Amino acid sequence: MFGILDYLKLGAGVAGGLMLYHAYAVTIGYPSAAREARQGYVLIAEKTAAEARATEMERQRNAASQAVEDHRKRLEAAQAQEQTAKDTLETEIRSYELLLSEKNRACAVTAADRDWLLRH
Repeated sequence: MFGILDYLKLGAGVAGGLMLYHAYAVTIGYPSAAREARQGYVLIAEKTAAEARATEMERQRNAASQAVEDHRKRLEAAQAQEQTAKDTLETEIRSYELLLSEKNRACAVTAADRDWLLRH
């Protein structure tokens, strides 16, 4: 049915086809290798994105804790300043009352007046 020449032609055709496929694969790239490379790239990209998100969350957490700490310090300073102002006012009131009592004069400041002064 087939002669030796036909088998040689078939072999040459198969060899030529394999050579063409190999040339295609070398110039364009093996599809499986490209697929594996993309899959590895996707994993690396996802890992990098997750690390970036974690870093950003840690930065935000640190910034928030720093802001809370700064706010706490400012609040303590404001409370200390307010306490100092109250103490100064109390001292001034006492010294004024003492001055009036030394001159044998009564202080016309009532408790309601004193409370109003302390609030304002």
